[in-house]
Amino acid sequence: MIPPKVQPASADMAQGARTSAVSSCPQEGDLPLVVLAKRADFLAAARARRQAAGSFMLQGRRRAEGEAPAPAQIRMGFTCSKKVGNAVARNRAKRRLREAARAVLPQLGRPGWDYVLIGRAEATAARPFDLLKADLEQALSRMHPPRAPRPAPNQ
Repeated sequence: MIPPKVQPASADMAQGARTSAVSSCPQEGDLPLVVLAKRADFLAAARARRQAAGSFMLQGRRRAEGEAPAPAQIRMGFTCSKKVGNAVARNRAKRRLREAARAVLPQLGRPGWDYVLIGRAEATAARPFDLLKADLEQALSRMHPPRAPRPAPNQ
């Protein structure tokens, strides 16, 4: 059997020109996002605030003043237990959580905070992506409710 000939998409592609890849790096003006790697950071977040969403659990904590890294950074972590499924299902759920966090946390996350997103069985992987992002936005707004303005002191 002879394989079919593949036609290039455009004249540039026929000459071997390469297109640039889309970058998922933060844009200028966005807060830098750092991924949590140490178990102690995950355990500290587990002892802090929790906010349930339809397709995942959000844990968040404010870092102490002397704690590294720089206070202007937002740190994020992702985890899925074996209840979510086999390794393929867990990795898929974490990839979806990672992309939702990259899209939402620079705008709604607070500098100096650590966030951990925990995937849920069947719900994280099956939820449409725009609803997954909406769940994260809603969970962050409940975790950081707007403060009422302080009354002016009486003189």
